[in-house]
Amino acid sequence: MNHYFATCPRGLEDLLLDELRAVGGEALRATHGGVLFAGDWRVCYRANLESRLATRILWRIAKGPYAGEEDIYRLALRQPWPEHFAVTRTLRVVTTAIKSPLKSLDFITLRVKDAVCDRFREACGERPNIDTRNPDVGVHVFLSGNECTLYLDTSGQPLWQRGLRRASVEAPLKENLAAGILKMTGWQPGQPLLDPMCGSGTFLLEAVQIALDRAPGLDRAFAFELLSDFAAPAWAAIRAAAEARVKPAEALAIHGYDNDERAVRATRRNLREAGWENVATVEAGDILDIQPPADGGILLANPPYGERIGEADELAAFYPRLGSALKRHWAGWNCFFFTADLRLPGLLGLRPSRKTPLFNGPLECRLFEIRMVAGSNRRH
Repeated sequence: MNHYFATCPRGLEDLLLDELRAVGGEALRATHGGVLFAGDWRVCYRANLESRLATRILWRIAKGPYAGEEDIYRLALRQPWPEHFAVTRTLRVVTTAIKSPLKSLDFITLRVKDAVCDRFREACGERPNIDTRNPDVGVHVFLSGNECTLYLDTSGQPLWQRGLRRASVEAPLKENLAAGILKMTGWQPGQPLLDPMCGSGTFLLEAVQIALDRAPGLDRAFAFELLSDFAAPAWAAIRAAAEARVKPAEALAIHGYDNDERAVRATRRNLREAGWENVATVEAGDILDIQPPADGGILLANPPYGERIGEADELAAFYPRLGSALKRHWAGWNCFFFTADLRLPGLLGLRPSRKTPLFNGPLECRLFEIRMVAGSNRRH
């Protein structure tokens, strides 16, 4: 039984725990920025392939107390790294810490790299090369106040990189955060979904994958394929089972709009290259003028945050007009807005039924739910 830590955007930990339970994870515990769990290699493979919310799946190699840098070096030196991966694999070491008394994380990174290379030199007479940009193997060091944990990265490139978003516009949401937000709206396949500010189509692409029951990792490779313990037949069977579950692509009630033609072109290209050109509809349109395609559904938008000079004032003038448009056209819909601009509900003139804290990287945001109840807003 291996022990793992799955990282994710802050705010999605409980949802990720449910995902990992569904792929066979045991001893699950949500913690700050991720979920601890246990399982065999099949659980690790499935978590990488099927998780929509995780950023990485890290395999715990060792943990121990430390008082100084040399304690961490010795802990790393004792580990049988040559049993885990070949000396021909390139290597990167990454260090993160919470409340560590040590002053230099860069020095810790250097000492762990030295320990791994020293262990290889002792066992093989040579050491692995370092590649800080695109390594075969990632060693992750996590320091708490008095304990060091060493992990091997089983994912490689972050799991939000699905390989689907070939065209992009400014400041797109990461796919795993978009998938988590979509989950929080309660949207279910078959229910109308509309993104009136679709950008490069991240919400739409995630919704299509969910509706087709398509594992998000089917178009990419993983770092566990380069580890010595890699079981190719088991992985092939897991991939084949995931591919067999994918439903045929057919037209769905998933709609995207944007008033920027570049965004419309980018979203259409991403859908087309994924083979889903006719699954979702994407049109140019202004959120103030769009008409609902059905009597009810989920409207989900990630509006600008107003971080640039002058943008905050523009949004302060825009939001009351948006509030009026929602009252006029969107009765019967559940509207969700993901934003770091906490003024949004007040400026819309609408009271949110739910405010969920989430983080977009280091930026604290909110997912506001505004229920546009049929009848009451029209009378208003």
